[in-house]
Amino acid sequence: MKKYIYFASDFHLGLEETNSHYREKIIVQWLTKIEKDAKSIYLLGDIFDFWFEYRKVVPKGFIRFLAKIADLIDKGTEIHLFVGNHDLWLKDYLSTEIGLIIHHKPILINVHSKSIYIGHGDGLGDGDYFYKFLKKVFTSNISQWLFTRLHPNLAFTIAHKWSRGSRRVEENRFISEEKEILLEYCRKLQKINPIDYYIFGHRHLPLKLKVDEKSQYYNTGDWINHFSYIVLKEGKLSTKKFIK
Repeated sequence: MKKYIYFASDFHLGLEETNSHYREKIIVQWLTKIEKDAKSIYLLGDIFDFWFEYRKVVPKGFIRFLAKIADLIDKGTEIHLFVGNHDLWLKDYLSTEIGLIIHHKPILINVHSKSIYIGHGDGLGDGDYFYKFLKKVFTSNISQWLFTRLHPNLAFTIAHKWSRGSRRVEENRFISEEKEILLEYCRKLQKINPIDYYIFGHRHLPLKLKVDEKSQYYNTGDWINHFSYIVLKEGKLSTKKFIK
């Protein structure tokens, strides 16, 4: 019986320097392993290291991953895909062709008598104002229209160089709770509307931190170094690592 809910993020498929094809095969193995009991799967952003949809052109690659996702959806597993900062130009191709449910903002769900606030995590909380400005620029209709004027070969080359340059070393280190912007963001939300669990990606680091006495913040980690994910079973969250 399919009754468990899975959360994962930051596959960064297409990131060549991390052997993307090899990691893609591992991700497909994980999806195959969980399909027997996965009621739904939430992919919390940066699934692709870069994604852009022209009117009649989509990125090359990811065939094994997309085929597996399509197969799971056809068999009845509900799969949600959140837009991250590396794949923020996702439009309707994957929802139309495959059946993915696309989210551009965090959402609140209620399952197993638990309230869970989920999203990618980029741009939330205080600080990082330069990135927030850039995100508004990149997501504007004008920027996207200008990008489509470029030939895909040039456009994707520029985008992948930008992607490599935007990946920050500090995203992989835990310093202190006070430095965790997403944790502070959760604590502010908790004072307004109490929630049982918060789950985000973006940090590339598996985390479980206390928001208050009744709430916890989880981070899914990544599939570059950690191969980690979160599963909800009978109202309780746990962090796992996939081992072949």
